[in-house]
Amino acid sequence: MSRKILFAAGLVAALMPMGAMAQGNADAGKTKNSMCIGCHAIPGYKSSFPTVYQVPMIRGQSAKYIEAALQAYRNGDRSHPTMRGIAASLSDQDIADLAAYYGTN
Repeated sequence: MSRKILFAAGLVAALMPMGAMAQGNADAGKTKNSMCIGCHAIPGYKSSFPTVYQVPMIRGQSAKYIEAALQAYRNGDRSHPTMRGIAASLSDQDIADLAAYYGTN
């Protein structure tokens, strides 16, 4: 009986972060996008670090995509060094707010 309770408690604890995700606020995201607009708001902008590439426009992307991408950079699942550094400085709430802002504009 106690094994079942421990298993259930462990399962609840493992799933809790997925259910407790931050709710995004587009107005708050608008005040947090200063690091984004320097690259992602310039049409045709190319970066030369770490290699020359076309910087994608993020306005109008889905909020889920932006949130997943920022979390992947923060977790190290995506490898761009600049984006990893920026994403590492963002809280879950910051990511949700930025995703809400760019997902609605």
